[in-house]
Amino acid sequence: MTNLLLFSSTVLIWGTTWIAIALQIGPVPVLVSVFYRFATAALILVAALVVTRRLKVPTRAQQPFVLAQALCLFCCNFLCFYHAASYVPSGLISVVFSLATIYNAVNARLFFGDRISPRTLLAAALGATGLVLLFGVDILFSLNPDSWKGIGLSALGTLFFSLGNMASRRNSASGIAPITANAWGMSYGALALLALIFLTGTPIVAPPTLTYFGAMLYLAAIGSVVGFTTYLMLVSRIGSQKAAYATVLFPVVALTLSTLYEDYHWTLLSGLGLLMTLAGNAVMFAKLPTRKAVLVDEKLPA
Repeated sequence: MTNLLLFSSTVLIWGTTWIAIALQIGPVPVLVSVFYRFATAALILVAALVVTRRLKVPTRAQQPFVLAQALCLFCCNFLCFYHAASYVPSGLISVVFSLATIYNAVNARLFFGDRISPRTLLAAALGATGLVLLFGVDILFSLNPDSWKGIGLSALGTLFFSLGNMASRRNSASGIAPITANAWGMSYGALALLALIFLTGTPIVAPPTLTYFGAMLYLAAIGSVVGFTTYLMLVSRIGSQKAAYATVLFPVVALTLSTLYEDYHWTLLSGLGLLMTLAGNAVMFAKLPTRKAVLVDEKLPA
């Protein structure tokens, strides 16, 4: 029940953040927007841990992996995603981001020797096919040369996200709670972004509108503090391969919001795509009658 709650929360929260990111594209430089997001998130999370007396300092041996998580999850990946939003619609970025399932399976194999199970491959194939049916026709007929930059940046951002998952898995295995890793990681990420702002001479522009400010607060408090905590708790409980399947469902949330607020019209292909995506989800999480020894292989150390 806890895993289901964490999974559902992650899907609902991160399925809406792409729209908020799009609302921040404009007069404020990308570096500054990402800095605002994670500086605010770090302040919220660190303050909450201090007040509740739960703030712990990672050991010297743990610091390099916390820094790796910071740079991958709270800096480099979002620089890619925010820049990508200048070239392609937020819905397309969420589609590319769903490749995290495949990235995580491959990286878990490379870094931890995890077996890539046939069930993971089948679920990824169903999910990817469903996403093509959901978005493929519109994407293929609306692409321009700049759109490929957006796709490339989205793919690179997803790679950074996956590498951050590997660092988070290492941190959890070494005894660092996800909320602790997030607090320090967001702080380090914000400091890295601030250093980049000064090194590149990027002007610091104040939030220009209430819409921008509201999107920033939503991304910081809900998308970052709550969303990353629920997701990384899920990674520590069920493994990076299964947790990453949440990314396949993000576009479904975006479509639902478009139906309610942007007059999105469903077609036979998009309906079939939704069914295939949900079928992939069912395959990934169905309890199959397999041997216990095999199941232990798929779980992370507590």
